[in-house]
Amino acid sequence: MIKLFVGLGNPGPEYEATRHNAGFWWVDELARELKVHLAHDRGYHGLVARANVHGQTVWLLEPQTFMNVSGKSVAALARFYKIAPQEILVVHDELDVVPGQAKLKLGGSHAGHNGLRDIHAQLGTGDYWRLRLGIGHPGVKSEVVNWVLKKPAPDQRTAIEECIARTLKAVPALLAGEMDKATLIVHTHKAPRPKPPRPEPDQP
Repeated sequence: MIKLFVGLGNPGPEYEATRHNAGFWWVDELARELKVHLAHDRGYHGLVARANVHGQTVWLLEPQTFMNVSGKSVAALARFYKIAPQEILVVHDELDVVPGQAKLKLGGSHAGHNGLRDIHAQLGTGDYWRLRLGIGHPGVKSEVVNWVLKKPAPDQRTAIEECIARTLKAVPALLAGEMDKATLIVHTHKAPRPKPPRPEPDQP
């Protein structure tokens, strides 16, 4: 079961609405749902909240270390509370998934994501859960850095927000350790219904 929910992003107002902060957006919404407040904790180098769900302690964390040293924050809290890697869910932006879709998986490589790279290094393993929120790809590798540090277009932001709302419905399953059920909820994406064609005006 998941005991620590980590959202990845960069601190500061200039990064708040950028694609790289999708993980923060997700944890912000989870905090609202659980009615808890994220507060700065110097010991864990991040914004932290503790929730009690059905008698189970759950932690929410947004590292404030900047993306490429996210592991410093994650490892500090996980070690102190003896939370195993398999009990951690890291929510992050994903270039290889389109906006509006998400993927849930355990383990795997960091695939060049600097936040995951540091978490791998600090935990000493890649065997933690990831929720990959699609932000799309600019199409050119040289544009990736610029892409993730820019705000998504309004339609993309809407798609990401709808995806966050949908994937939050998997939280009860994640807390219960029902990972197959959680995966099904995350991966089930209904495309929006096409609008019916407009009736053609009657010909005289």
